[in-house]
Amino acid sequence: MKRVACYLLSACVLSTTAAAAAERLTLDEALSAVTAAHPDRRAAESDLALSRAEREEAAGRQDFSLYLDGSLRGGRRPDGDWKPDNIGRIVARKPLLDFGRSSQAVAAADQEIEARQAALFNVESLRRLDIMARYFDVLLADQQYAADNEFMAVAYVSWDNAKDRFALGQINQPELMRLEAGFQDIRERRNASLLGMRGSRQKLANAIYRPGNLPAELVEPALGDNARAVPEYEVLLPWVMARNPGVRVRQAQLAAADARMAAIRAERNPMLDAEVIGGGYSRETATRDELSAGLIFSIPLYQGRGVDARIARELAQKERSAAELEKLRLDLAETLLATLQEIEWLRGSGRPAADRQIEYRDWALERARAEYELELKTNLGNSMAETQVAKLRRNQVEYRLALALARLDALSGGSLPSVEGMGK
Repeated sequence: MKRVACYLLSACVLSTTAAAAAERLTLDEALSAVTAAHPDRRAAESDLALSRAEREEAAGRQDFSLYLDGSLRGGRRPDGDWKPDNIGRIVARKPLLDFGRSSQAVAAADQEIEARQAALFNVESLRRLDIMARYFDVLLADQQYAADNEFMAVAYVSWDNAKDRFALGQINQPELMRLEAGFQDIRERRNASLLGMRGSRQKLANAIYRPGNLPAELVEPALGDNARAVPEYEVLLPWVMARNPGVRVRQAQLAAADARMAAIRAERNPMLDAEVIGGGYSRETATRDELSAGLIFSIPLYQGRGVDARIARELAQKERSAAELEKLRLDLAETLLATLQEIEWLRGSGRPAADRQIEYRDWALERARAEYELELKTNLGNSMAETQVAKLRRNQVEYRLALALARLDALSGGSLPSVEGMGK
């Protein structure tokens, strides 16, 4: 028994090394890290900032401009003398009409901003799902380790007792070797569970963007939303198609492509600018004005193949975006159906099966405890471990259900249509 106590004590010491930080973390606290400066979020924010900068650039085409130009030169007069002919001018110019160039470029940039905003929202939704999954992985890893540790302790006691019986000649060598081999197998599984505890915590720390701060203890979430009603597939499908962030991204990209093509076609249109010039000259002539103002009107006559090539490129990109949108809709329909079926299966079969298993294991544990107290059998340890496995199974069902419902929210853009008489 001293050897058993020492072994269990060492197991406890090993388990504490699986998490270094003394932090008690709740699911809500973990989910609050969705807004942290995670690389995925920073990349999406950078794309949004780039789109806003491109919008400013497009709008800037109609801005007033002011610049200074000049030249230092000399000219020879008819009398043969060289005279300076220096020019300094301040030029102010304001585009008046570009017949769609700038307005369509701004419209395209606005659509790109809308696409990037939807993409950022999609990143937040995916990060939320990832954090939830990593959080549940830690809880399951801890529970799996506890069950495997219990099985290992039982196997060790059986093997340790068998060594004494072998010394007394009550069992043979093959039986002793069988018990030791069984213990080593369970010990290997238990040590793998221990590594799983450490690995799952590292993934959670990365998901909440605290890579150097592994949570030691996680609070079991209540998961009250697991009981909420969900709409039927036929109701949800058009809702998802209209509100899914990925769909919104690609729809905005299609609109942006149309606006860019209109802006490119507008480059064949005339342009009208207003210009005011104030100049100073080292040599006065009758054709030079110190101050002048006028309208500059230009009509493109020939631009080569550049405009057509750019339109063709935009058409190809638009076709790709349209194909991606169609593929996404097909994938969404399948994912939505699979998610609703998973929810139905977990509620209709997963929960009842897990509950019956818990009831049976609780009854078996009480019976094993009574038999142990009457010294009829010594299977109490195994019964306790089997009870933990049954609870682990029930928790797996609840965690999967919570993730499936969260996935449903993400597919729907963060909200679901109300279910008549049953709330959200």
